Amino acid sequence: MAAPRLAWWADAMTNTTSPLGDAAGAGVLPTPADVGLAGLLERRARISGERPAVTFRGRTATFADVHDRVRRLARVLADGGVGKGDRVAYLGLNHPAILDALFATADLGAVLVPLNFRFAGPELTYAIDHSRVHTVLADTAHTAVIDELRAAIPVRRFLRIGAGDPVADWEEADELVAATPPLEERVPVEQTDPALIMYTSGTTGRSKGVVLTHGNLWWHNIGVILALDIASDDVSLVCAPMFHIGALNVTTLATWIKGGRLVIHESFDPAAVLGDLEAEGVTTMFGVPMMCETVSALPGFADADLSTLRLIITGGAPVPIGLLRRFQARGVDLAQGYGLTEAAPVAAFLTAEHAERKLGSAGRAVLLCDLRIVDAAGTPVAPGTTGEIEVRGPTVTPGYLDAPETTALAFDGEWLRTGDGGHLDEEGFLFVADRIKDMIITGGENVYPAEVEEALFDHPAVAEVAVIGTPDERWGEGVCAVVVPRPGASVGLEELRSHAAERIGRYKLPRRLELLDRLPRNAAGKVLKTELRRRYNTLS
Repeated sequence: MAAPRLAWWADAMTNTTSPLGDAAGAGVLPTPADVGLAGLLERRARISGERPAVTFRGRTATFADVHDRVRRLARVLADGGVGKGDRVAYLGLNHPAILDALFATADLGAVLVPLNFRFAGPELTYAIDHSRVHTVLADTAHTAVIDELRAAIPVRRFLRIGAGDPVADWEEADELVAATPPLEERVPVEQTDPALIMYTSGTTGRSKGVVLTHGNLWWHNIGVILALDIASDDVSLVCAPMFHIGALNVTTLATWIKGGRLVIHESFDPAAVLGDLEAEGVTTMFGVPMMCETVSALPGFADADLSTLRLIITGGAPVPIGLLRRFQARGVDLAQGYGLTEAAPVAAFLTAEHAERKLGSAGRAVLLCDLRIVDAAGTPVAPGTTGEIEVRGPTVTPGYLDAPETTALAFDGEWLRTGDGGHLDEEGFLFVADRIKDMIITGGENVYPAEVEEALFDHPAVAEVAVIGTPDERWGEGVCAVVVPRPGASVGLEELRSHAAERIGRYKLPRRLELLDRLPRNAAGKVLKTELRRRYNTLS
């Protein structure tokens, strides 16, 4: 692993001199005695062990149940040789076992590596080999995937999660956990010790192993609890894949820290989501825009009882204003946030008090993060000027696993370069434009695809839209709209141009239209614009 990057906040957290001098009263800025994940769960189980913690497949476990299971799994892992700094991978659909694994590895000072079950064999091989995984936990549906890779990965132990007939060469994790006494003592950890290695499901290039420390996760969840007003009686629905940082660490851990309940779905099923929003009294949920769009398109959405649902946090891609208004009409705040895996992930969030006035914004920086916008030279720009978004704070990764050069390129001193474009208004609200690399330069003018997508999205014939730049003999690049029409609908280029011309400048209007049955997306639900550019990278 690359040496931990010295963050701007590290000195402040260990400062022994009051910044106001002795006259103001000398002292220290308090550092939590134990910011490890395992300590958080242990305290929650001690304080309110009888409270319901997680519902899965119709069964609910209390915090005492979860803590007991975690400590038993930690002992199983330790008996197999997992120690401080070792890596344990999880491959499978959403299941409480991924949270068991996260906290059990934390008990040992080890590191969890959640694997993307949509990765192809070579991608999984790379992630497992690169992170030097000691033990793999996999559900029944994915043991065969790992078996195909065994000759190429350095794994020492294989544990199968879930019921079913025994699988050759796999130990049964559930049986071992039931038969093994709990771990007696946790391994102490520091803020800078790694807790997670998240392999990005990026839209280009090989995945990078983002290292997130116990301190990153601690401070992130403190910020989320404050920004989202997480309450002890919250019920948070988890239906996005938990190998993704958004599902794993936006509402999930914060809800547990406060003593709330999680409702976990194995995978995203729009009808099941809508049903449980009613049946389980769900109050919060995280979902990427595509998921929210799919749920809102269900025939039963207009009549569903959403009276308990106060907030859906969405991000990962710019959120169309039409989609925000669709949920507002049902009395639900569909609040946009901004974040990335490297920031654990939330860096900005639009709170309910500003939801209507700043519709379309990703909000202000959360309490423990700073945001700024810089130009191509790295110089901060004035409010209203679009540039690259940079983030700093105790939630930001110390770097990428075993990649010092990549880590160095990702930072501008103490600031993380996000690669995303956007601007801050006079009040400090962030408006995300698009990925810097996705910006289209047509006739010398900069066009951010998200702005064009927004203008096209609420056309009645448009179900999904992605805008890319394609070669243009006259303008260098032209604006190309790739549209998925609504069932039974048809739409033409001139019709779309006329619709959008009321909202955006003519130079931003699409000059080309391509129709698809569906847009290509990665495991996080983001549109693979690189694939679209490859497909349509021809003059027309």
